[in-house]
Parts: sequence; structure tokens; C-alpha cells
Amino acid sequence: MMLKRNQTTVDNLNLLEEVCRNNTREKEIQQALKKENGLLWEQDGIAYIDRRIYIPNNKRLKEKILRKNYDLADVEHLGQQRMIELLKWNYWWLGLKEDIKKYVQECVKCQQNKVQHQKKPGELHLLEIPQRPWQEISIDIVGPLPKSNEMNVIVVIVD
Repeated sequence: MMLKRNQTTVDNLNLLEEVCRNNTREKEIQQALKKENGLLWEQDGIAYIDRRIYIPNNKRLKEKILRKNYDLADVEHLGQQRMIELLKWNYWWLGLKEDIKKYVQECVKCQQNKVQHQKKPGELHLLEIPQRPWQEISIDIVGPLPKSNEMNVIVVIVD
């Protein structure tokens, strides 16, 4: 367990060094740093927003943070909400929630193990064969569906 803790500390130090090296910042962050309003400050080359580490707009760095926190051996894939809670505790970047949502949706393990929350479809019943046309009529409404030409249902009529 001690080795795991030390490895985590080393990983965090490497991550902080990478954040420090990649000091590109959005204009809003640069302006807020100049105001010194207490919510945003800089220390040792790392910007903090409300006690969270500001992550610059660097796709590779963001993916590294997502992977490091999502694929934890102890926890085993958190899901969107818990991942957001975990990362918001320590990090901040523009589009954090959207990046987490996309990362979780693209996770192959999660898609394979995803629990279905839909009702099972009802049983199909065979219709009796009618003796003449229009003797038996059945109507089925399928929907709601995604809109197409302002319509979102299909009506099926069988005679």
C-alpha cells in the first residue's frame, strides 16, 4: 500500500510539473489573475481557481487527468456524476463537465457493463386470420421517435 501511495504522489508531481510547463492561458484567466480578487491566484507557476488547479486548454493534459482519475484500480470506473464530483474537487478547466461526459460515453468497459433502465417490451400476440378484408383491423402507434419533418410517431394499420 505504501508503494501505491508514493506512486500516486509521484504521478501528481509529474502532473503539476506538466501544468506548470504548459502555461498557456485563456484571456479571461489572464485578466482575472491581474485583478487578484481572491478566487484566482498563481503560485509556483500554477494558477488556482477557488482552491482548484487551473488546467490550461491542452487536450493531451486533460485526457491524462481524465484517464488517471477514471481508471482508478481501487474504484473501477466511476460514471459521469461521481467523476465530475471527483475532478471538480481538485481541478478546473473550461468545458470540464462536457469533457467528462464525452470520456465516459466513449469508455468501452462502461458501455459493455451498462445497466439497461428500459422496460422490457411486451409480448407479441398473433392475430387470427380473417375470413374477408376489413373484418379485423389492428392499429399500432410507434413513438415517440426523433423528429423527422416535424413528426415523431408512426401509425401502423393492418387489415
